[in-house]
Amino acid sequence: MSQTITAELRQWITQQVAAGHGPEAVLQSMMASGWQEDVALQALEQTLETFLRERGIDPQAVYERGTAALHDKPVPGPSLQGDPTEIDLGDAQVQVVMRMESPRVVVFANLLSAQECDELIALAAPRLERSLTVKTDTGTSEVNPARTSDGMFFQRGEFPLCDRIEQRIARLLNWPVENGEGLQVLRYRPGAEYKPHYDYFDPAQPGTPTILKRGGQRVGTLVMYLNTPLGGGATTFPDVKLSVNPVKGSAVFFSYALPHPSTQTLHGGAPVLAGEKWVATKWLRERRFE
Repeated sequence: MSQTITAELRQWITQQVAAGHGPEAVLQSMMASGWQEDVALQALEQTLETFLRERGIDPQAVYERGTAALHDKPVPGPSLQGDPTEIDLGDAQVQVVMRMESPRVVVFANLLSAQECDELIALAAPRLERSLTVKTDTGTSEVNPARTSDGMFFQRGEFPLCDRIEQRIARLLNWPVENGEGLQVLRYRPGAEYKPHYDYFDPAQPGTPTILKRGGQRVGTLVMYLNTPLGGGATTFPDVKLSVNPVKGSAVFFSYALPHPSTQTLHGGAPVLAGEKWVATKWLRERRFE
């Protein structure tokens, strides 16, 4: 009895690989489900070739090294050879306050000046609305009770200030300006929070392919603090018990080579206990964001 390699099978294989399962595990699962070995191998090889090359990953490396090779994918990040305490970006001297390898987290001080923070807040304030979250089952957005902030998006380079900050981020993280989404500014009032979540788009959700058409997966996040709240509002990473306190002009960066919990990039915004918290978020994509 012949078996046909269907679009549904390819999608399932893609989801398994994106979730971090190695080729041997996927093959064994297919055979346990009744797929003939030769058909399963053909489907796996064809699907892996497309999936990995679209993400700049050598398929042979995955076959040879397993899922560890998936983490070799290029992602944004600062140049930290020599363990520098300061990075000269031309228009700013940025201090490296803390770094972590797993997850890939770096905390910077003085990425933005006090004046830049104040100007960005002033530009954003008239356009604030209740923050939305992406619905990966449809590719649209919705109000989510897990996110109780107000926010807005700037177009990339919309104002000279935005362009200057985006160019600085590109130099800091060695990632093209055009691969970044526009800056998002958020205001958290007392009690407001953003419960722990991932920034990448879940490959298993049906709306994700539509979202990815605009520039591929998110691969990095930079959260810049535009003020110092009177209390609370830390950026938390529950998997590694890390909290980053919001300090005006500083920022926390983290990257994720895979859209999978194994990156340990689960993070959230703890409730603001006193005053307000203002942040500007920059999400970085695999490719040019349109």
